[in-house]
Amino acid sequence: MQIYGIGGYNEVGKNMTVVKTGNDVFIFDMGLFLPPIVELEEEERNKKYTETRLRDLKAIPQDTILDKIGLRSKVRAIFLGHAHLDHIGAVPYLAHRYNAEIIGTPYTIEVLKTMLRDENITLKNRIKVIQPNSSYTVNGKKKYVVDFINITHSIPQTSMISLHTPEGMILYANDFKFDNSPILGKKPNYKKLKEISGKVKVLIVDSLYSANERKTPSEKIARDLLEDVMLTTSNENSGIIVTTFSSHIARLKSIVDFGKKLRRKIVFVGRSLHKYVSAAKKVKICPFYKDISLLSYRRQIQSVLKKINKNRRDYLLVCTGHQGEPGSVLDRLSKNELPFYFRKQDHIIFSSSTIPSPINISNKRHLEKRLKGKGVRIFNDVHVSGHASREDLRDFVNMVNPEHIIPAHGDLSKLTPMADLTSELGYRLGKDVHIIQDTQKIKL
Repeated sequence: MQIYGIGGYNEVGKNMTVVKTGNDVFIFDMGLFLPPIVELEEEERNKKYTETRLRDLKAIPQDTILDKIGLRSKVRAIFLGHAHLDHIGAVPYLAHRYNAEIIGTPYTIEVLKTMLRDENITLKNRIKVIQPNSSYTVNGKKKYVVDFINITHSIPQTSMISLHTPEGMILYANDFKFDNSPILGKKPNYKKLKEISGKVKVLIVDSLYSANERKTPSEKIARDLLEDVMLTTSNENSGIIVTTFSSHIARLKSIVDFGKKLRRKIVFVGRSLHKYVSAAKKVKICPFYKDISLLSYRRQIQSVLKKINKNRRDYLLVCTGHQGEPGSVLDRLSKNELPFYFRKQDHIIFSSSTIPSPINISNKRHLEKRLKGKGVRIFNDVHVSGHASREDLRDFVNMVNPEHIIPAHGDLSKLTPMADLTSELGYRLGKDVHIIQDTQKIKL
């Protein structure tokens, strides 16, 4: 068995892992690396993306290594763990290179189809939808069973993926948390994880927060934080603007629930909000859709923002821009580029954390400086993470008892603490714990 870390082992994002077993090859995720795209000037960022352009930006995985080592023609399937861009964003630009079906849960595939429509891209690959907690058989030189094991994260229908091979089971667990009180969707499938305990040949595991010595809180904690800020602060005559991850449907549900308690009309503005919420509606996991106005057309946005500007006490505005992304709705509002103008004591709630890349940190700092200059009230970090922390990871490794472990989803500063944790559990670096970098492989 050979395992290649194509992307996501030198950086946070660009996730792509390749597994070769016998004469069959499988791809887990095809993600974007967003910082170089965010860094582009707005004019450049709005141009059409192509495979060549994204390769030049180093924003997609370096999968051409598969051509050099003769594995490209042996790829049988592309498995997608969930719908975040750092896991599926490169699929529209790379999947055409492989005679392989694309497999994911309903929400993941619906978001992918939305991206393909938006970019006017047609893929010849067969696309297969798998329900959470279901299995599927992939045909190669041999037949392989793959399980999509439901797990909680910050986006609906996230799965751990277990691939059964003649050489042992691969468990791909890249992005997850253990949330026993999810606001939306099913609980983690602990029963299945305990069933495969001791049968896992290789665990590829999300290590982003392996240095954080705690258990990641449940989403119900974020809901409580939102309730506290939205319902117990003095905001009767103020504008309320909330920004969060557009793909976090559970968080958006909580925001809508409390907006209704405030008896405000709830308006969603921003392209990515439209994309993710519309996809959720199509697969029937958006219980709040009838309670919101979801705006996408420029004239419509301009008209509604004028109304909100005059009657701000009657509205709750949910918009994009929590990372300070240039061109996002909140960024444009802060620059007076849209017909809503902040007043003193307006509330701006960041139900998010800043993704720790230099460009995001800088953009968020500049955004806050502009907002503070307008005298608004800022509520930061009304949020809990979607990633497992050190104590969750300890429980997870003990639960599935893998033979080998490969830390994933970050540079060395993220992967090394995971290796340190496994040493506490009796594993040995270089023997059954393997740190790899982009385009490197291990052979078992």
